[in-house]
Amino acid sequence: MTLRTLPALLLLTLHALATDNSIKGANGITLPPSPSTATKLVTENLHGTTLIDSYRWLEDRQSPETSAWIDAQMKYAEQYLSQVKIRPAMAEELGRFIRVETYTVPIESHGNFFFMKRLADENQQSIYIRRGLHAQDERLVDATKLSADQNTSLEIDDVARDGNLLVYGVRSGGADEAAIRLLDVASGHDLADSLPSARYFGVQLSPDAKGLFYSRVDPNETLVFYHQLGTPAANDKMIFGKSFDGETFGPMQLIGIGITDNQRYLILEVDNGVPAKRQDIYIKDLRQPDAPVRPLIHGIDNRFNPVNTGDDFYVMTDYQAPNYRVIQVDPNHPQPGQWKTIVPEGNDVISEIAIGGGKLFVTDLHDVVTETRIFSLDGKPAGRVTYPTIGSATTVNGREDSRHGFYSFESFILPRTIYHYDVQTGKAEVFAKPSIPFDSDQYEVKQVFYKSKDGTRVPMFISSKKGVRLDGTAPTLMTAYGGFLSNETPIWSSARAWWMEHGGIYAQPNLRGGGEYGEKWHQAGMFERKQNVFDDFYGAARYLVDQKYTSPQHLAIAGASNGGLLMGAAMTQHPEMFGAIWCGYPLLDMIRFQNFLVGKWWTAEYGSSENADQFPYLLKYSPYHNVHPGTKFPAIMFNTGDSDTRVDPLHARKMTALVQADNGGDRPVMLHYQKVSGHSAGVSITQLIQDTSDEYSFLWNEVGGQ
Repeated sequence: MTLRTLPALLLLTLHALATDNSIKGANGITLPPSPSTATKLVTENLHGTTLIDSYRWLEDRQSPETSAWIDAQMKYAEQYLSQVKIRPAMAEELGRFIRVETYTVPIESHGNFFFMKRLADENQQSIYIRRGLHAQDERLVDATKLSADQNTSLEIDDVARDGNLLVYGVRSGGADEAAIRLLDVASGHDLADSLPSARYFGVQLSPDAKGLFYSRVDPNETLVFYHQLGTPAANDKMIFGKSFDGETFGPMQLIGIGITDNQRYLILEVDNGVPAKRQDIYIKDLRQPDAPVRPLIHGIDNRFNPVNTGDDFYVMTDYQAPNYRVIQVDPNHPQPGQWKTIVPEGNDVISEIAIGGGKLFVTDLHDVVTETRIFSLDGKPAGRVTYPTIGSATTVNGREDSRHGFYSFESFILPRTIYHYDVQTGKAEVFAKPSIPFDSDQYEVKQVFYKSKDGTRVPMFISSKKGVRLDGTAPTLMTAYGGFLSNETPIWSSARAWWMEHGGIYAQPNLRGGGEYGEKWHQAGMFERKQNVFDDFYGAARYLVDQKYTSPQHLAIAGASNGGLLMGAAMTQHPEMFGAIWCGYPLLDMIRFQNFLVGKWWTAEYGSSENADQFPYLLKYSPYHNVHPGTKFPAIMFNTGDSDTRVDPLHARKMTALVQADNGGDRPVMLHYQKVSGHSAGVSITQLIQDTSDEYSFLWNEVGGQ
């Protein structure tokens, strides 16, 4: 080697260092560059704007190219996860939290109590019965025998009033669709009758238990049928759905059904979009076989949620009451001028109502914390249901002629417990409580309020071990949703409990777009005001940093579905604010979302690019259209699965390819893809622990956890 060759060698070495494009995860993880993705440009013009989509070919899940691409992405994600040192221990520790005996809120029928239950060593909940409040649990339908991979789950749809017949659904993976079966409770055997796998919005036994009413979503409409037991399903009679009184229904009219507790009425609720701004309520008197369907509430652009006792309906509504009120409606005189206010609108939002044992239970949200008031049926105050701490409770569910009521209560630091409530005495006792090795007394939940970009006061829950040091170094996880009137209340999560147990902080802001403060709060975060949701989220992040809870490099964020859209906005608008992002089952291409699966439903919340007035604001925030080459993204894990029949996995596929291609940083960007996972619950506990460990070990590893 001569001296003249040294400069050339040095230049080559420096060039190699300068062009090193390896990917660096935290705690020593290294990866090769992400898998390359072919670009196939598709150009279109919408409302005078030219759009170029390089990855539209990934929308086709059936193509061999897409399958090969998914396989490569799955292998790449596993390359990362296999290097996360805490992952095996996390899976074991999560297993201790999750593999415990669990129950659902019971349904009473003729002195029997039906519920779902999973034993600690099982992968799915089975259907059980107690023949008396304190009797032994008997298994009726064993979910563990339904499939080899244990990814088939059950749900209770209805129980005959005499307790002799059970209607239940069978779901594969995380899909929304379920097949319907009927069980003879005495013999323990299924009837020959069944309904094929579909998306149902209610399946109810007729009062004489000789037939089923059901609402089924077909590709372009929702239809209500009656099935006579013992006859072919092909002969089922359609009783509602195409139109009513000259008004034609289409794909945006979603029809849910239910039968009143006293078996008098079939209720048909027509929701116009998701969430429905207008809900029309129709009824059919089941005491008269040939009675027609007739309107109870119709043509009013507000929401109406009815319960029934006797011949009267008690309806929770935001009509002339953005925070909701409870009205009484006589079906023989249903005109608005005849409505009687039973519980007036107050400062707190009414979130749910129920009638049991001759009393009206009204559940409110006071700054997002559950409170339940009790009234007589004429609206006189009759007490309250008390709860142990800040948390979330279901309303008291029971029969109108029974003293037995049930509700659940949970919080960020308290696992979900089922309570029996004696309507006559007001006494509550534990019906079922999971035995989870988590010492709630060592933890605390507090609520803070911060200012968003426009000065709006926004609440946020912060949970952690007591006495956590506020020096900006705590690994902090923040999740949020902000849409569809959803109330994001304090609920238990084994994974978040694990996070806190290991010294982390969990934060949950209540963004505009939700229903925590009524319809005005919702409207402030929908359509062209969606940016308020994102600004509320960034305000929460700034608060956590300014108050020394954490710092950007230690702040992880996670969200799914509409919350996945929130994550997409976070990574494209403020990538510098976060250390790691988990983006699950997301909506990301806001120009084309309405073209896939049930996306058209959500145009009632977002708008549609087909509308020239709505296109500009959708394009302005659509994450897929706002990825800028050279952006230094934080570590990102996109997550989806083939069983998602609600939000098409194409969103996550396309966004993964685009962010990987345009990433100007060296942090990992991955796609975690599962063939059986989907939007709905239902995967096996084994699969759930594996997926959750993958998600949380990624987040923990990337924001400073050891």
